[in-house]
Amino acid sequence: MMRYPTARNEWPLARKMKAIKEAGFDGIAAVINPEIGAIARKLGLVMMGGFDGSNVASARKQIILQRDLGVHYMNVQLLDHDTPPAVAAKLAVKLIRMSDELGVGVHIETHRDTSTETPEKFEEIARRFRRATGRLMPVTWDHSHFAVSKHVLPSSYSARLLAWPKLIQRSNLFHLRPFNSQHCQIPVTNGRGRLTPEFEDYLAFVEDLFTLWLQGPEPRGELWTCPELGCSHGYHVSTNPPPWPDAIRARQEYAGAWKRALRRAAKQSST
Repeated sequence: MMRYPTARNEWPLARKMKAIKEAGFDGIAAVINPEIGAIARKLGLVMMGGFDGSNVASARKQIILQRDLGVHYMNVQLLDHDTPPAVAAKLAVKLIRMSDELGVGVHIETHRDTSTETPEKFEEIARRFRRATGRLMPVTWDHSHFAVSKHVLPSSYSARLLAWPKLIQRSNLFHLRPFNSQHCQIPVTNGRGRLTPEFEDYLAFVEDLFTLWLQGPEPRGELWTCPELGCSHGYHVSTNPPPWPDAIRARQEYAGAWKRALRRAAKQSST
């Protein structure tokens, strides 16, 4: 909702959050501060937080601030693209142990320009985390960065991007940014209400993703999903429709994919 509806007449925060509520969203994902927290509580929106994963001391302050505002789940982007996996894994262990200590649910995101930006780096960090702790690393799954870094084609989305079933099933947080093999974010609609073919390809992957999660033993019935469509960091191409109306449509389509996944998972468990 950056610069929405225009850069000159951008909505204030309170209006944006009211629009989020009116569009049917359950909550908001942001780095939660007192202003956002107050508006969210007034509107009855749940909050998913986040912070910069550069060092433990800074992270502790950010976690406590957001926890005390009512946030449980928090997302962290771990260090930098050139951070060695061994270094990143050590910090991940410290952050998750601190998360347990403070009573929150921190997840490590798969994200560009961080230590987890490619499948190979991510796998090594997750392997080292499990070796150090004896448990699976909690992950915020944003598959768009893996898809683009490996140029995965639609016919291979599920085969190549659902290659970590236990880690996916362990997760409580999905960032559902629609992608294709060349773009981290593709338009949901053509601007006139029809779904794009690229989004329909992605939606089939989302249904497979939901079905896989539902088949797992964890995390005991709670999954938070964020339809990520934004304007920052070059995600939005100028010729695409505005991302806010597309985010509303994406939420609706993901809800339909969830219902279909529920039926598939139930059928598979009974056979």
